[in-house]
Amino acid sequence: MSHRRSRLRSRNRRRRGVAAAEFALCLPLLVILPLATIEACSMIFLNHSLTIAGYEGVRVAINYDGTNADTMDRCNEIITERKVNNSSVSLSVADVSLVPRGTPITITVTAPCDANAIIPPWFFGGRSLTATTTMVKE
Repeated sequence: MSHRRSRLRSRNRRRRGVAAAEFALCLPLLVILPLATIEACSMIFLNHSLTIAGYEGVRVAINYDGTNADTMDRCNEIITERKVNNSSVSLSVADVSLVPRGTPITITVTAPCDANAIIPPWFFGGRSLTATTTMVKE
């Protein structure tokens, strides 16, 4: 009977050792996967925010009475509402009010991923996201 108990104890110890080794191998994956998911969702939100800001800005720019100041104000309003950091907005034309009807106007909105990451920049570090929107002057 005691021989059987000692075999069961050694088998239980080996099982615990195997379980600990499996846990040590799986733990990094179990930690990195949710963090990567959160970061990817954050970058999708950032890309969507830049696209919306560009769209709203170019909608102001293509109006017959649109100005550069109004266009930039609208873009910056959206960017501020969505808490995008260190963004830049550029227009394809020098003065929106002087552009003739039928001319395409392009707005490019850019933001660095590092400044807008939720967690330290592991996955998207050093990259920038850009959204470009083009519409024709009315």
